[in-house]
Amino acid sequence: MNIEVVKDYYGNTLRSSDDLKTMACCTPDSMPERVKALLANIHDDVLAKYYGCGLVVPERLEGTRILDLGCGTGRDVYALSQLVGPSGEVIGVDMTPEQLKTAAMHIGWHTERFGYDRRNVQFLHGYIERLDELGLEPGSFDVIVSNCVINLSVDKPAVLKGVFDLLKPGGEFYFADVYADRRVNEGFRNDPVVYGECLGGALYWGDFLALAKAAGFGDPRLVSSRPLEISDPEIEEKIGAARFYSATYRLFKVEGLEPLCEDYGQAVIYRGGIPETPHRFSLDSHHFIERGRLFPVCGNSWRILKESRFAPYFDFLGNFSTHFGVFPGCGTNIPFIGSAENRGATACC
Repeated sequence: MNIEVVKDYYGNTLRSSDDLKTMACCTPDSMPERVKALLANIHDDVLAKYYGCGLVVPERLEGTRILDLGCGTGRDVYALSQLVGPSGEVIGVDMTPEQLKTAAMHIGWHTERFGYDRRNVQFLHGYIERLDELGLEPGSFDVIVSNCVINLSVDKPAVLKGVFDLLKPGGEFYFADVYADRRVNEGFRNDPVVYGECLGGALYWGDFLALAKAAGFGDPRLVSSRPLEISDPEIEEKIGAARFYSATYRLFKVEGLEPLCEDYGQAVIYRGGIPETPHRFSLDSHHFIERGRLFPVCGNSWRILKESRFAPYFDFLGNFSTHFGVFPGCGTNIPFIGSAENRGATACC
């Protein structure tokens, strides 16, 4: 697929979210109240052209520096701007001038709305496959986010490598995207409408995991997922038996993570203090860590928490001196909610 076709689809073919033929790139109405409060402060023009597929609002963002890949009209940039506060910074990058124009014209409006003395956002025109051309300092971002954009990229390995290079050690890539339960055929990928609707470029989930690890992200963590309903009859006919999922992953730049969930007898205790999650911290879809309670973890989870921005909120018990094997249930089934392969599967560690 030519990147200019995607650019035209989002710059000219789509005028608002109502023009989408499927719900693959749209978030369900249900969302946390804290996110609804953030969106209530965002200009209507920015909201009208929102095409994201999930929520890219991780925890503990105050004072951080964030990059949003494929920011479009800036909805997520302005939501995150409220969370990083006046001492933080959010940069959005997009290849579509039409959408960036909408994003940039409302910077002053949002700065005043949020009560800031100075702007804490900026927007850059560029391609997420060529992040090294934007003049951004390597290793300078605490968090990088993306909302239903990676599937549209024509060079996904380049995107993941660029993200890894821009993150600080211990930094996080937190993003929502669309995945398939199989590798889709070439004809499907070359259909401009199907591609623009976030299905044609969706990665087979197993291929995504391999690409993420090749880029340096040793242990991708699934945060949430949902099956996608394809309501357009023409597109449904084209995709056949393939099934698609909207999923949110978090990838941490932590060197030396192991391929499997290895048990070293370690544990953590969440001490609380993260405003969004005062009673229970969710690292991913199966690590729900209750405040004050001893929680056994694998070596990778122990290191991810200890080497990331979450470290001050945890006590860490144990070391790597004794190995007890792999945590039970650390398998290779498709991880998404609603998938036949995942029914009855046992979560690891």
